[in-house]
Amino acid sequence: MSSLSSKRSVYSYWFIVPAAVIYVMFFLAPTFFSFFFSLTRWSLFDWNFIGLENFKMFFRENSLSIGFKNTLIYAVLTCGLKVVFGFILASYLSTNIKFQGLLRSIVFFPTILSTIAIGITFGSLMHPTRGAMNLALGLVGIAGPDWLGDVNWALFSVILVDVWKGVGIAIIIFMAGIKAIPDQYYEALSIDGGNALDKLLHITLPLSRSAMNAVFILALIGGLRSFDLVWTMTKGGPGFTTDLIASIIYKQYQGGFYGLATAGNVILFVLVAAIAMPLYRYISSREVEV
Repeated sequence: MSSLSSKRSVYSYWFIVPAAVIYVMFFLAPTFFSFFFSLTRWSLFDWNFIGLENFKMFFRENSLSIGFKNTLIYAVLTCGLKVVFGFILASYLSTNIKFQGLLRSIVFFPTILSTIAIGITFGSLMHPTRGAMNLALGLVGIAGPDWLGDVNWALFSVILVDVWKGVGIAIIIFMAGIKAIPDQYYEALSIDGGNALDKLLHITLPLSRSAMNAVFILALIGGLRSFDLVWTMTKGGPGFTTDLIASIIYKQYQGGFYGLATAGNVILFVLVAAIAMPLYRYISSREVEV
C-alpha cells in the first residue's frame, strides 16, 4: 500500500513540470540574466564584466531626478484616481439601473483597446490647433491649452488618458468585491433607517476593502512601470518633463548602452518591490473580513 501511495505521489508531481519549466524559462532565467548583465558592458556578441559601474553611471544620469519625481507623481495620481473613480462607478453600476449591461460595457471598453492605438489617438485629439478637444472648447469660448506641448499640462494629460483606459479593470474588481457582500447587511441597515449614502459609507466601503487593496496595488505597480502610453504620446517631452524611469531606460537602449539600460531595469525592479511589498503587507493586515 505504501509503495502504491508513493507512486501516486510521484505521478502527481509530473503535472507541475510544465508550469515549472515555463516559470523557470520566462521568469527565473530572465531575472538571473538581467542581474548578471547589469554588471557587464555587453552587446549581442560580447560582454565584459565591469562590476557596479553601470549602476554608478545610471545614478549620474542628468534626467534621472526628473524621472524619479515624474514616476512617483504618475504612479500616485493614476493609482488614486483609479481607486476613487473605480469605486464610485462600480458602486453605481452595481445598483438596479437601466441599461446596466450597456453602461458596464462602455466603461470597460477602453481597457481592451491597444495602448499604442490610444496614445496615437489622444495625441491627435490633444493637438493644440487641430485637435478635437481644443476645437470643442473653442466652440464655448475657451482657449484650450497645448495639452502635450506645455510643461505644465503634458504629464497630467497623459495621466488622465491612463486613468480613462485603466479604470475599467478597477471597476470590475470593485464590482466583484461589492457582489460578495451579503444582502442581509443592507437589509438590516434599511430597517434601521439607513439611506443609500449610509449603505455606501458604512457597508460597501469597509467591506470592499480587499477589492480596494487589489486595485490599489495593481494600479500602483502599473504606474511605477508605465512606459508605452507616455512614450507614444510625448516620448518624454517636452524636454524631460514627462520622462519616467522606464522611458529613460528605453532611451539608453536606443543609444546602444545595453548594460546601463539593464542596470536601470534592475533598479526599477528593486524600486517597485521596495514600494509595493511593504504597502501590500500593511494594507492586507487592515482588511475587513465579510
